[in-house]
Amino acid sequence: MYLRKHKLIVFIFLCLVFVPFFLKYNKNYEKNRFIKNLYFNLPIFYSKRKLCINYDLLINKYLDKTISFSLIDNKGNIISEYNSKIARIPASNQKLLSTGYVINKYNNFYSLNTKLSRDNKNNYYIDGSGDPDLNLNDIKTLINNIKYSKSINITLYEVKKNIYWPEGWTSQDKLYKYGSPITKLAINSNASNYINIFELKNYIYDYLSAKFPNSEVSVQIRETSNDLKRKTILIDSIYSNSILSLLTLANAESHNFTSESLFKNASDTWNKNSYKKLYFWLKNKGLPINDLYIADASGLSRNNRVTTNLIASFLHKMRFNNNYEFYASTLSIMGMRGTLANAEVNNNLNGKFFGKTGTLSNVYALSGYFHKNNKIYSISIIQNSSFIDKLKIFKFLNELYEIDECK
Repeated sequence: MYLRKHKLIVFIFLCLVFVPFFLKYNKNYEKNRFIKNLYFNLPIFYSKRKLCINYDLLINKYLDKTISFSLIDNKGNIISEYNSKIARIPASNQKLLSTGYVINKYNNFYSLNTKLSRDNKNNYYIDGSGDPDLNLNDIKTLINNIKYSKSINITLYEVKKNIYWPEGWTSQDKLYKYGSPITKLAINSNASNYINIFELKNYIYDYLSAKFPNSEVSVQIRETSNDLKRKTILIDSIYSNSILSLLTLANAESHNFTSESLFKNASDTWNKNSYKKLYFWLKNKGLPINDLYIADASGLSRNNRVTTNLIASFLHKMRFNNNYEFYASTLSIMGMRGTLANAEVNNNLNGKFFGKTGTLSNVYALSGYFHKNNKIYSISIIQNSSFIDKLKIFKFLNELYEIDECK
């Protein structure tokens, strides 16, 4: 037993020492999925600074003390940075981190499901998983499986009221659909006609009372808890779109509910608002987590604090994940799709920048990948200021793309 443990420690040590150098000097490493994914999962991040004067000139032209910026080249070199270690509010750039966690956890074609089950006393239970596209027709499909009985009892499992919203979501946020509560049985969460659990309860009661006028119908809401598990028979399920499709909704369209729901499913934290698993996942990848504070998965909370150094480093390391191509495909595309479809830049960046915007009052963030000369650069820009200048940030990105490469 001792010898086996000793060998394991030696193996891990050798991986920590030699994998970074293998990646640096082996030109064909990109074809070796095993080596790439091994590096992604190791608690190391190999990078070095290779600062270039031509980038510094652009920084002096466009950036000020309210802006942080990091740029990492194809090989992992930090080739330009500015205020990169100042932790700032990232807005929806937070989704880059949480969706990375999700895609690393799930098969890309896995689906969330909403289930109707029945126990041996003929009581029915509906349990959801935060499907953002769940609608009343889906609910009708489920409850149409309920058979006539003199007494029909249905329990809806839902999260506790005190964790409907993550820490830092303001009362103003909660008035709009982008701040809708994060619940397991939300109806039309991706539309303006959002229906909460109490309206759903009334809908089910009215529908079944009309269908079975001679039955006594009872619908109750119960907070989900581990001690509520009981022996039941699955009657029917409604499946969501694939995880890949939902991640695209979260990233390209910046849908807050979806990013929160996906993270809660992936981290098994429906019964609490906790993001420690994301924090330690990033830490265990050897990434620079200095001053990192995670209050939610979507970035709507003003309590989040992230550095551009972390975001750019994370984006670069994600390129070694087996699901990188799928991850990148969920992002907005400059001039073509998502929140970057109508970005004010020239045609040179159209179709070549895959990224994520982030917008809150006094916050603007732009992070992602740009493709140039068959190389992929990882970039992060965050501004926290009462005078946000998006046009300046896009001009900076545009000139950054057009400048001669660092030699």
